[in-house]
Amino acid sequence: MTKKLWQASLNQKKNSNLFAFEKYVSKKFNKKFNNDFQKILDWSIKDSPDFWSSFWDFTKINGKKGRKKIKKSKVFYKNLFLPGSKLNFANNLLVKNDKKKAATFISENGFREEKSWEKLNQNTNKLVQFLKNKKIRPKDRVAAYMPNTIETVEAFISTTAIGAIWSSCSPDFGAKGVIERFSQISPKILFITDQYFYNGKQINIIDRLPQILKAIPSIKNVVVSNYPGERFIKFKKKFKKVNLVTLAELMEKNTKDIIYSNFDFEHELAILYSSGTTGKPKCICHRTGGVLIQHKKEHQLHCDIKEGDNVFYFTTCGWMMWNWLISSLASKASIVLFDGSPMYKENDLLLKIADKEKITLLGVSAKYIDALRNFKPVLKYKYKLNKLKMICSTGSPLSNDGFQYVYQNIKKDVHLSSISGGTDIVSCFVLGNIYQPVHMGEIQNKGLGLNVDIFNDKGKPIKNNKGELVCKNPFPTMPLKFWNDRNDNKFKDAYFNRFSNIWHHGDFAEIKKTRGFVIHGRSDTTLNPGGVRLGTAEIYSEVEKFKEIKESLVVGQSWDNDVRIVLFVVMNTKFLLSENLLKKIKIQIRKNASPRHVPSKVIVVKDIPKTKSGKIVELAVKNTLEGNKIKNKEALANPKALEQFKNLKELNN
Repeated sequence: MTKKLWQASLNQKKNSNLFAFEKYVSKKFNKKFNNDFQKILDWSIKDSPDFWSSFWDFTKINGKKGRKKIKKSKVFYKNLFLPGSKLNFANNLLVKNDKKKAATFISENGFREEKSWEKLNQNTNKLVQFLKNKKIRPKDRVAAYMPNTIETVEAFISTTAIGAIWSSCSPDFGAKGVIERFSQISPKILFITDQYFYNGKQINIIDRLPQILKAIPSIKNVVVSNYPGERFIKFKKKFKKVNLVTLAELMEKNTKDIIYSNFDFEHELAILYSSGTTGKPKCICHRTGGVLIQHKKEHQLHCDIKEGDNVFYFTTCGWMMWNWLISSLASKASIVLFDGSPMYKENDLLLKIADKEKITLLGVSAKYIDALRNFKPVLKYKYKLNKLKMICSTGSPLSNDGFQYVYQNIKKDVHLSSISGGTDIVSCFVLGNIYQPVHMGEIQNKGLGLNVDIFNDKGKPIKNNKGELVCKNPFPTMPLKFWNDRNDNKFKDAYFNRFSNIWHHGDFAEIKKTRGFVIHGRSDTTLNPGGVRLGTAEIYSEVEKFKEIKESLVVGQSWDNDVRIVLFVVMNTKFLLSENLLKKIKIQIRKNASPRHVPSKVIVVKDIPKTKSGKIVELAVKNTLEGNKIKNKEALANPKALEQFKNLKELNN
């Protein structure tokens, strides 16, 4: 049995949202759960339609619930929850309109501002008017190339208020990365910042605008936002066939109250991007009702978020956890947004903010916790963190040492909840709950309503052994579709090509005797450094531009409780991988993809293993590096090429 690190008190359990929900459904369905999470979980899976319908009622979602609980289909992803239901996402986020704090922004430069629920409503109303005046209609796409600011939140909420579809990229993506994503969805309007800051460096964004507009002619309107607390960077204000306005100008307009229109439960809410190993990033379209009800479930029943709580998650608006954070407004919590480097000038900056802002839920990456441990800032309960109830860790598996570090150095009595899901479901498959203890190295259990399991290669459930994480029952946050995916071919290939009518997206995991989960990383070839999923295609497209390089291969290597990107290259005749060339490659990738895409190691090899059809085999190389068995070796045209990837000295440091 793994070491138990935390257990909620009886009082904590009885004052929780989960306890209140248990009482509610016990009375409604005449069932006894006896404060046993596993019993509630089993019921939520067995009677899934009853669970989701009851949670709608319990959490008082604004809208009209349909008469049916589910519309069943033999096709997994075509099952529809609460069909006929109508709601407005924005109306469920702007649930308050008083002078109490709704959102706080903090930059790495120390600038701080906060906005009340009243101000958030007013500013959102102004943006709604603007969007309607520009004839933005339901299902039109609204794109944002913005930092993690309150202005970005307001743009998002206003977009959902009119039923348009939101899509965002963090400013650390280069222009090419932005174009590859937004060009696929043809947005009519773009929100963009003039600049952002990272680790003390000012980065000009607005100079990329002409290139973006040239590549995406569907953009007819641009809203430029000044980075909070900084001087506006001068920029070109006139473009042919494009109307440009500053956000400040829009905020000068008079406010009108929003008349919310309700949309179908299945109505498109947002498009997020998940990169595969080939081609352009996939455009994952998520549904309004599914995202709202799943997020509220995770916030209230798994994280015990209540009215007046302060929720702080370190994220960018290009990551799914940004969407997760913003949705906590629906539980009447206040959100804290930080933009910049989490270790600018002070290694423990996020903890300092959490203490000062009286944070109740702090979300960070496992990589951040490991960084604190490795950098060894003198913590040892340096901050009181009196209000902190939960720390969420995601992005990559949290090590045993990471678990112990939190309890030995940050806070003894905090609920440490390791969580895992993904962009694909914009939520979690496995996460915490207040009824069960926290065991070292483990995620506590499944998410309510989700029949998560571990399969072996033959599609059979296994325990205490590594295998593929699957979900055996439909759930509300299944993606609605991939954008421009005719006949759902890419969609089905992404999630249902491994096991018949069973969800699978490439997590390597196991279930422990405690019923807790351990995530061992990605089972496919998608890169996951720092918990941010990246596609290899974006790296390949840049490397291919160098005449010195004949061909290349990119994999993620498990390293120091995280993943680092390794680029293997075959040099053309008469060329060597000089220091100068290495520098050029990294600059090119950083500029046109993002800093996250830059490889930690670039290694010269003589040959790249390929299939007989000429396709490079990233997974086979990754398995060779990790010392795992190579499957289907006979399908390789040059299997001997794998030998050069064994025991590489260059990967020992």
